[in-house]
Amino acid sequence: MNEIQEYLSFNLVTLDNYKDYNSSESYQGFIIHEDAFKDKNFQNLIKNQNTNKIVFHNSKKIEGLENIEKLNLPVSFDQINKIVVNNIVKKEFKTNSSLKINDYKLNKNLRQLIKDTIFLDLTEKEIELIELLKKRSFIKKKEILSTIWRYSDDADTHTVETHIYRLRKKVKDVFNDDLFIKSSKKGYTI
Repeated sequence: MNEIQEYLSFNLVTLDNYKDYNSSESYQGFIIHEDAFKDKNFQNLIKNQNTNKIVFHNSKKIEGLENIEKLNLPVSFDQINKIVVNNIVKKEFKTNSSLKINDYKLNKNLRQLIKDTIFLDLTEKEIELIELLKKRSFIKKKEILSTIWRYSDDADTHTVETHIYRLRKKVKDVFNDDLFIKSSKKGYTI
């Protein structure tokens, strides 16, 4: 694989066996030959990784490989490039579209706040508001107004209060949670 590095548009690190794997390093994905799955330690290592996985294989059927892209050999450099880059982009998109907030998950693609199997549909402004409140603790009304609505500092803060009231009510009605958005003299937070 090292010989083909110059033909690839991504950084390639080769591991000869699972013992070469360094858990402190950050890997965007794994390109794996099917023979590596004969080693049970390697199988466990790969299953526990939350990264892109692509398996090169010659076999007709590969068993027990969920959430792993399979690529039949022989394959061209161009195909390898396309698949790896596509998987990295998909992973980044999925990661950027989801945000963990306490016991909730904010899915920006679906525009939903989710807890267990219950979900709440949100507006774009509500998503922006939740993201802003999650990023920093205790944000003043005027800062929320200028960041989300792009209003000047001297604009009326009633817009912020109204949106927070409506969002709190929606969360209370669906999840029975009175403490999703907290407020104090310092401002608002989640």
